Amino acid sequence: MKAMPWNWTCLLSHLLMVGMGSSTLLTRQPAPLSQKQRSFVTFRGEPTEGFNHLVVDERTGHIYLGAVNRIYKLSSDLKVLVTHETGPDEDNPKCYPPRIVQTCNEPLTTTNNVNKMLLIDYKENRLIACGSLYQGICKLLRLEDLFKLGEPYHKKEHYLSGVNESGSVFGVIVSYSNLDDKLFIATAVDGKPEYFPTISSRKLTKNSEADGMFAYVFHDEFVASMIKIPSDTFTIIPDFDIYYVYGFSSGNFVYFLTLQPEMVSPPGSTTKEQVYTSKLVRLCKEDTAFNSYVEVPIGCERSGVEYRLLQAAYLSKAGAMLGRTLGVHPDDDLLFTVFSKGQKRKMKSLDESALCIFILKQINDRIKERLQSCYRGEGTLDLAWLKVKDIPCSSALLTIDDNFCGLDMNAPLGVSDMVRGIPVFTEDRDRMTSVIAYVYKNHSLAFVGTKSGKLKKMPGTSLCPTLKLQTGPRSHRVAVTLEVLFSSCSSN
Repeated sequence: MKAMPWNWTCLLSHLLMVGMGSSTLLTRQPAPLSQKQRSFVTFRGEPTEGFNHLVVDERTGHIYLGAVNRIYKLSSDLKVLVTHETGPDEDNPKCYPPRIVQTCNEPLTTTNNVNKMLLIDYKENRLIACGSLYQGICKLLRLEDLFKLGEPYHKKEHYLSGVNESGSVFGVIVSYSNLDDKLFIATAVDGKPEYFPTISSRKLTKNSEADGMFAYVFHDEFVASMIKIPSDTFTIIPDFDIYYVYGFSSGNFVYFLTLQPEMVSPPGSTTKEQVYTSKLVRLCKEDTAFNSYVEVPIGCERSGVEYRLLQAAYLSKAGAMLGRTLGVHPDDDLLFTVFSKGQKRKMKSLDESALCIFILKQINDRIKERLQSCYRGEGTLDLAWLKVKDIPCSSALLTIDDNFCGLDMNAPLGVSDMVRGIPVFTEDRDRMTSVIAYVYKNHSLAFVGTKSGKLKKMPGTSLCPTLKLQTGPRSHRVAVTLEVLFSSCSSN
């Protein structure tokens, strides 16, 4: 584990930026944590830009910040070390391929480049920064000085997503010691499934200028390392898309947490209405044909109130104290999640929200049960958006263990029964919008950011009394000063 100052840099910087959406303010708590009251160091961006994504180099503590038209490298005390401009430039979202590849007849306008994905490739010491310009091409930047190592844009595989939203793309790197790494990409497609797969695995070559950079791991005439949304789906739900909220790898699998629209019949009604369902998607790391694709609905309930709209998530370990309470090993993976109330609103979620914990092993056990029942020939594939018609499961005699990665039958597969998380805390007025957690002195600490810009340390999950960070009113990307009354956890 890194020294405590780096932990607080990761936790507080990430939460404050995410909790404030596209604000131009980033803060962190200075080390050491020895005083009862302490101010936060502040970094303010340009008034015309917003912050989109943040990653912290676990080895150095350097902070990489993806903003509109710019990538920043900051020191651990938020001093600017290097900047790299990514925009604006002349573009039109209807230009496919983009104008840098061939002439586009659409009118071009000066367009901002919104950072949509920011990942550190530790193996090759580079930063992967993907934006909204030119159908979502990416730059590979040297970590040391943000020098551009490569910017592939000549092939359709180089265009990740044309959606002009910062949270529309999620990536997970799978690293190997003696092979090129893989990059799993999940993205909303904004009604353009013919251009963009909703989920895929790509080659992450050692050479940043290699012709095969971002190529599909496997691709032939019939099978590829991707899944596209069928055009038939849009005849049922015209605005269908899959919105990716979080992604991570654990064990032999890669996971993505999503929001998806679906049509359901309310109790006692014969007509269907559109709602949003939160689902966890799982894929085997080594599955090049995506036969292991499984998705399972997730949600939370407390005192009869359903919380079904996923807002944020974070993977952490249980720790000895919380693990004992939950009956799991201290090193078992937990998903800390934030849901808002109901299912009917995606863009305008209700303020009622809940922090819930999922034991990842329990979700995997539920997936294994579903796989076993389907290979006994029970039920249907139950994946309405991908298989418009109900397709019955096929029976096959085989053993399905914890690491089963699917066959070219009974796939992709959906789980119908929702897995419910353990509610830890609910908030009725100030909706929780972000979460982060880690283990300190055998205790699992969870922090959430809220709609109004407060930072809360959750009671009952760790060491210290509740922590709140007041940011004051927000107004059109205008930076505000942050102060915090901080009860030091390190003294406990």
